[in-house]
Amino acid sequence: MNAFEHVPGGLASADDQGGAGHASPDVSTGTGARLFLIRHGETAWALTGQHTGRTDIPLTVHGEAQAVELGQQLQGIEFSRLISSPLTRARQTGERVVPHRALAFDPDLVEWDYGDYEGKTSVAIRQQRPGWEVFRDGCPHGESPEQVAARADRLIARLRREGGNIALFSHGQFGVVLAARWVGLSVAQARHFSLDVASASVLAFDPHHLDVAVIACWNRVSPERFRSSFTTPGEP
Repeated sequence: MNAFEHVPGGLASADDQGGAGHASPDVSTGTGARLFLIRHGETAWALTGQHTGRTDIPLTVHGEAQAVELGQQLQGIEFSRLISSPLTRARQTGERVVPHRALAFDPDLVEWDYGDYEGKTSVAIRQQRPGWEVFRDGCPHGESPEQVAARADRLIARLRREGGNIALFSHGQFGVVLAARWVGLSVAQARHFSLDVASASVLAFDPHHLDVAVIACWNRVSPERFRSSFTTPGEP
């Protein structure tokens, strides 16, 4: 059984059609598109908690294996399109999740531009700027929440008109903004979402009310990784 078999709206074939103050993206013409939002696998900076925006670092060996494992969970799903951030870590993930298929690249899927905070941890940033919150404050010489919201809204405007299952290979903090904007929330509210590396989520429409955008599945990882996230070493 496919791990995503019971996602609301079904997983039909590719031919099946079915910041604060920002206006909600218009989803009134939704056609039943399902966006499979896939965060890239593990990188060296993901392990250390460093903000990785436009720095183009590859997956670790373990990250490559995570992507292959995620691809196994997604087997049997027919994707009408595969779209990736042009950054290496996203591209490598796409190539391992859905091998032997060509990826299209969209610069709107890249990670938040962290500007002066690139490569720094949140702890280090808050030592210099107490109370800093990326979803509220943005990054000096990088992107503001409004700019990231605009990218997400552009992507939604293009993809919401399509049908079928569309795989998006992207990044953690842009990914949670995309999910928030999909359901009409502000960028500030994206802070309440979390995406693990090599995870899959599904942004869709309510199958009974196609004008209602929903998060049909969130942060899906393998059962083994799920269990390990909530146990401590030594526990069964």
